[in-house]
Amino acid sequence: MAPQFVKPYVKTNKNDVADAQAICEAVGRPTMRFVAKKTIEQQSILSVHKARQGFVKARTAQGNQIRGLLAEFGIVLPHRIDTITQRMSAILEDGENGLTRPCGNY
Repeated sequence: MAPQFVKPYVKTNKNDVADAQAICEAVGRPTMRFVAKKTIEQQSILSVHKARQGFVKARTAQGNQIRGLLAEFGIVLPHRIDTITQRMSAILEDGENGLTRPCGNY
């Protein structure tokens, strides 16, 4: 049962008892709609899509962080991840851009 269908039946603050009472009341309604059960194959595909979405989100965040750090040195890159990968080696090799080599052990 989808949570948005049960929410109207919750009478008090959100807790397990109130949620259980709301579910019991919602199940008894003749017009209640239920979520279809997923097969193992459907769950597998969904997990792959969620994992990929997480990787894309992490890659985007990393790209934004790199662009932000480079912008502090006056190096502005467009909002495309492939631009970062194509131009990063040239940016690191350029001795005139103000970037310094890190020293010490981190």
